[in-house]
Amino acid sequence: MVRNGEMNLADVKRVLRRYWWILPITTISLGAIAVAAAMVLPKKYTSQTMVLVEQPAVSSEYVKPTITEDLNHRLAAMQEQILSRTRLQPIIEKFGLYPKDRSHAHIDDLVEKLRGTVVIKPMDPTPGTQRGQLPGFYVNVTSDNPQMAQQICTEITSMFLAQNAGDRKKQAKVTTDFLSQQLEEAKASLDEQDDKLAKFKRQNLGSLPEEEQTNLNILTGMNAQLEANTQQLSRAQQDKAFTESLLSAQEATWKSAQTGQNPETTEQQLSMLQEQLANLQARYTPEHPDVIKVKNQIEQLKKQQAAAPKNSSPANASASASEPPQIQQLRAKLRQNEISITDLTHRQGQIQDQIRQLQGRVQASPMVEQQFKELMRNYQTAQDFYNDLLKKRQNAGVAGDLEGQEESEQFKVYDPPSLPDKPSFPKKTYFAGGGLAGGLALGLGILYLLAASDKSLYNERDVELGLKLPVLTMVPMLDVATAHAKRTMRALDKSYGTVTTKG
Repeated sequence: MVRNGEMNLADVKRVLRRYWWILPITTISLGAIAVAAAMVLPKKYTSQTMVLVEQPAVSSEYVKPTITEDLNHRLAAMQEQILSRTRLQPIIEKFGLYPKDRSHAHIDDLVEKLRGTVVIKPMDPTPGTQRGQLPGFYVNVTSDNPQMAQQICTEITSMFLAQNAGDRKKQAKVTTDFLSQQLEEAKASLDEQDDKLAKFKRQNLGSLPEEEQTNLNILTGMNAQLEANTQQLSRAQQDKAFTESLLSAQEATWKSAQTGQNPETTEQQLSMLQEQLANLQARYTPEHPDVIKVKNQIEQLKKQQAAAPKNSSPANASASASEPPQIQQLRAKLRQNEISITDLTHRQGQIQDQIRQLQGRVQASPMVEQQFKELMRNYQTAQDFYNDLLKKRQNAGVAGDLEGQEESEQFKVYDPPSLPDKPSFPKKTYFAGGGLAGGLALGLGILYLLAASDKSLYNERDVELGLKLPVLTMVPMLDVATAHAKRTMRALDKSYGTVTTKG
């Protein structure tokens, strides 16, 4: 008796002793039915080919490929394109598939039916393969005709090869065209930044950051030149004043000599010259030209004083009406001093203007440097972007050449589509094994149902579970009929003189 779906070993043995014949019947019956079904069902043949992914002849370290998408995604995208209606309908028309269904079935239904016979299965990655990189894939086509399955498999495989080559070339061309367009825009931007930078340099010539130190050095030199020019101008002005005083003294002496009057004036001029000589000797050495001139003038004035009484006649006065050479030299020197002062004054103004200009450049350098840095940053960014695009376009061009020469990643057919000699469906071995296993499972299920439906009480446990009462005692089963039959047989044996073994 089975309670709560539980069976013990005794229950199993009891059911098997009584119904053991059910298992072989169900197993053999379902196995035979499965084999018969395998023989009756229409045959399907599967043609298979293996396509390997051949790596580029040139390493990706030297030429980066234009297509970096994962092969799984690419394979899925190609599968969607190849198994579309546009690509499968020509195959149906080319091989005349499904002639019985063309009269009443829509073309979409036929395409869907053909699509169901094509299976694309990626190969398992081998050890050491990079992540996302597949070694290849399988193309399986199933049909009720082995030759047709092989032809369709060949056609589908060719589509994959052509689609991959076309996609790679198209992607390389699109990438090259896009990078070329971007490169032209980047070049225009770079030229614009270059023009801005050149215009800024022209407008701020002399105030650029790299010229700041040069400006400071020039400013230091110009300050030194201004100081030297100022000293020269001061000295020239002093020389002019001194020459004017000498000229005045010489003119007074000459006039007094002409008139023979004012001897005191000559004395005053001599005294003045001696004072100037003392001042010059305090400032300069005895070999200085000005000191020597003053000494000569003092000697000439003394000679004139000594000769003045002898030359006081009117005849001598008329003969000496023209200025003496000393006065003419002093006038020439005075004119030279004035020209020198004018030149030095003009030069001083030029130096001061240059100093103001340099000071303005130095003061404007921080602001110019900030603007210059911003322009340089924009220019450097545009140049880096241009160089990067140029490098990428060159790489894309080389990659396109590799695609054209078929030296890049390609699909290669390792095994041509096979011509199946045995049907892939149904397989008798699989059907027979499935039928036997199903029959065995069915027999076990029937045995379990029989055991579960049996309500008989066979042992103390069954009594307690069925009646829900405790068992107080058990009476052994007495087989009276069997014992009586044994005694009768013994009596008969004795009467006929035969010997019968016990039991």
